[in-house]
Amino acid sequence: MPTPLLVQALAALSAPALTGATALGLRLRRRGEQAAAREARLHERVAELEARCAELERTASCDPLTGVWNYRHLQLTLDREIERARRAERAGRQDGPRPLAVLLLEIAGFDAVIAEHGRARAGAILRDLAQRLAMEIRRADTLGRYSGQEFLVVLPDTGAEGAAQVAERLVWSVRRHLLLDWSSGPREPRPAGGNGLTAAVGVAVLPGDGTHAAVLLRAADKALADARAAGGDCWRGTSPPHLSQPLTSRADNGPAAERDRSGKPGSLSPCAGGDPLAQPVISQTPATVAGPGDGLS
Repeated sequence: MPTPLLVQALAALSAPALTGATALGLRLRRRGEQAAAREARLHERVAELEARCAELERTASCDPLTGVWNYRHLQLTLDREIERARRAERAGRQDGPRPLAVLLLEIAGFDAVIAEHGRARAGAILRDLAQRLAMEIRRADTLGRYSGQEFLVVLPDTGAEGAAQVAERLVWSVRRHLLLDWSSGPREPRPAGGNGLTAAVGVAVLPGDGTHAAVLLRAADKALADARAAGGDCWRGTSPPHLSQPLTSRADNGPAAERDRSGKPGSLSPCAGGDPLAQPVISQTPATVAGPGDGLS
């Protein structure tokens, strides 16, 4: 009978093929599992590298002592905001170029803090004060350490009136800030005259005081020198005249800027708090300003 013989022959021939197909399937499945494992490890490695890169970017943009933005980041931010103002002007906006204000703040009285507590604790006090100042501005604003006890504040979409309000609030915050206390006993009451620290602030506004970073910073520095010459604990502007007035009241009842900051052109919206760990910005045209020195490192 030819049919059983044919079946037996086909069975004999198909057995090795079936065995080979099974082995090939197992091999392919194993290779797929290995490829999936390698892909998962690669994804983990990429995520780890991205996290490290973000940490490096944050570290490169933050001042190690105070935790706020550093001088390099301030340069990039100022360039970016000036370019945005120029683009708005070139676009032919009816209300003119976008306003931009720059505040240069210098804290006085730290020599006594260093003499009493030492540089390490004075650095902690400066960090605590810088973090407090960062909470006095909007998230859209930028506060960074410009030099030793100098801080620069960049206020986008802020005119002369809003800049004056912020300057007054920052001066008041420095004077009334509660310094760190390392004693184990009860905390002594705060002196009526303040904490021994004062701030002088110079205000410059684009475009009236310049349309380039170096010119704006030079104008703010000149206004800061005027505030310093007036004895500090005040702010000064370049023009118009109403920006050259010191604080009208030094009573401990809060700055006048706490009254209605949001209803006037160029003034600030209510504080949303600072964000010292926001993403850094990127600019192709860094500001051409001289590098500052550091008092505390």
